[in-house]
Amino acid sequence: MYLADEAWPDLRTYFEQESLALIPLGSTEQHGPHLPESTDHVIAESLAREAAARTGYLCTPTVNVGISRHHRQFPGTMWVSPDAFRTYVRELTENLTYHGIDRVVYVNAHGGNVDALREVAKDLHADGTCYALEWMWDESIPGLVDELFEHNGPHGGPKETAMLQHLTDRVHEDRLAEARDGGTRDVWNASGTSQNGAATYFDARDNSENGVFGDQTDATAEKGERLFEAATEQLTELSEWLAAREESSLTPADRVASEE
Repeated sequence: MYLADEAWPDLRTYFEQESLALIPLGSTEQHGPHLPESTDHVIAESLAREAAARTGYLCTPTVNVGISRHHRQFPGTMWVSPDAFRTYVRELTENLTYHGIDRVVYVNAHGGNVDALREVAKDLHADGTCYALEWMWDESIPGLVDELFEHNGPHGGPKETAMLQHLTDRVHEDRLAEARDGGTRDVWNASGTSQNGAATYFDARDNSENGVFGDQTDATAEKGERLFEAATEQLTELSEWLAAREESSLTPADRVASEE
């Protein structure tokens, strides 16, 4: 059920019967020479809408711009500050709680959003507003990602490339080798990323000339379909688990009593 496509009487019926919503979040940022800047929000929205279609739960419109300042050196990247992002997401979530939602899944496809979303979720839980969870699609299926790709890379790599090959026709297939050769295939073993246990980089371009990592030539639409189906299954199961939880289990625990 996609909120923006429904009329208010039908949404009122949903809010009277259900209490869960999925909020997809991504980014509009560079993903190398081969992928569109919509990559993250396309993945997030596709997963959220598919899980909503399978379960009947509510999917909201997508948050398309996130915390992406670390990609700013590449033309077209858009970003907001962490403070602005947290405020926006919190108020968006509070819109839903006003209508009766008390549990939310942030369907996230951008690593830069993770910490802020978890902070928002903690604050919403602490003040009793609702129970929200940050869910990052690739973190739900790490074994499959490792199985499919020898050099995955954390950004613009073969997992995102494969997902876009499956979901869209926007991948520049003739630039996959360029993406691999102009980027960093194995960022985890790259030199200059840490010193005495401290990370020494701030922006994507510090470690990759074209902003991406991994071996993009290892991606296929067939692998993307496997990733999409596996992640959708994980999101579906998470949604059903959360919807079934007792309301009392979603509120903060009582303060520890003083000993007499």
